Parts: sequence; C-alpha cells; structure tokens
Amino acid sequence: MSVNDRLTTIVSATGQIVLPRPILQSLGWHPGTKLTVENTPEGVLLKPASVLEETSPAEVFGMLKWTGKPKTLEEMEAGILAEAKRRHDGD
Repeated sequence: MSVNDRLTTIVSATGQIVLPRPILQSLGWHPGTKLTVENTPEGVLLKPASVLEETSPAEVFGMLKWTGKPKTLEEMEAGILAEAKRRHDGD
C-alpha cells in the first residue's frame, strides 16, 4: 500500500484517533512520540515536537561560565576568521 493512498480513521468518544500503521512507519513515529498539533486552512498538521524547549536569551545567558582570562575583541575576531578559513578550506 502506498503512503499516498487515502486512509481513514475514526475519532473516538474521548477525541482520540489512531493513525494507520503505514503512515506511522513511513514517518518513523513510535509509541510515545510527542507531536505538535496545528490547525491550518488545509486541515490538521501533526509534526514531531522539538526535544528542546523554546528559551529566550535571558533564560540561558551565562549558562556556560568562562573561568579564564577574558578574550579581547581582537582575539575573538581572529578566532572567527580562523574558523571561517578552516571551514572554507575544508570544502
């Protein structure tokens, strides 16, 4: 059976639905997979939920403490340039 074939399911009295096995298998979704549910003009969209929670910069600022001597602006720019060259040369 092709995944594009029209498959149907039924909404239970508690609002649950069962997705057909071919759909689940093609998407690699297993029991316990968390999904986000979005109402769109085309219908309901299900997507795997992110494993990371959304955060703001204020929530994570300073999480990785640096205990060494502070870097100068010149040292930071040199580090950025060296990494850009490394990535370019690695292509």
